[in-house]
Amino acid sequence: MNFNPLLQNHVLLTGMVGWILAQVLKVPVDLLREHRWNWALFFAAGGMPSSHSALVTSTAAAVGLHIGFDSPVFAVAVALAMVVVYDATGVRRQAGKQAEKINILVEELLKGHPISEEHLREAIGHTPLEAMGGVLLGLVVAFGLWFLWH
Repeated sequence: MNFNPLLQNHVLLTGMVGWILAQVLKVPVDLLREHRWNWALFFAAGGMPSSHSALVTSTAAAVGLHIGFDSPVFAVAVALAMVVVYDATGVRRQAGKQAEKINILVEELLKGHPISEEHLREAIGHTPLEAMGGVLLGLVVAFGLWFLWH
């Protein structure tokens, strides 16, 4: 199988770099906030910066840079990015808040009863600041790689 076309797809590579860089940055950002290393954040959803926002923003910006900001493909990429960022700060954030409340209920009201004590994941969404961090990171990655490659 020839992977050369994938490795030459600058839009795809830009999106992947944005996503990976956001995941990597979550660990030191959390270290500054919590004063402890949490390597599990590299594989986790939620946190600062939003890797979802970084992925779709860097991809959309790369589409604009490579194909043109007046192209229909760029318009679709921006629309997709808007949906993802909205979902990360809206629906997924609310699901995380609900998980937090359910976990409190289980701990306080049902402690000692024969029920599952498995906690629901609470950090599945993003605050607006985390999403904005991902958007800004995505833009920096897209423009940085554009200038590096051209």
